[in-house]
Amino acid sequence: MKPAEEYILTRPEPFKSILLHLQIVIETNFPEVELKFKWKIPVYYLNGHQLCYINASLKKGFVDVGFWAKNILEEYSDVMVSEGRTVVKSLRYTSIEDVDNELLLKVLKEVSLHSHKGFYKR
Repeated sequence: MKPAEEYILTRPEPFKSILLHLQIVIETNFPEVELKFKWKIPVYYLNGHQLCYINASLKKGFVDVGFWAKNILEEYSDVMVSEGRTVVKSLRYTSIEDVDNELLLKVLKEVSLHSHKGFYKR
């Protein structure tokens, strides 16, 4: 089993179910993504660029879908968490019911449009 898949499958509930749901949504709508394991968490790559990461914060009780989104995603600032991070913004979920698939897909599509521009360094 690949490390990213093992990470997802070994998380306790409800984190495991949330991560699996996110995996299905991302991979169904972006079939060309690659799931890799970097920084000890699953990271999705699109066309060789980081699209997002998914991380279960067991201590804090949520799953983060993080985006390297400096200078983009401003229209989603009311639903995204940055907590003092200057580059990373995230959507956070404590249950599958919290996941707004439509919003998640809008954010993923927006990020995918900018990933070729090296937005991390801007």
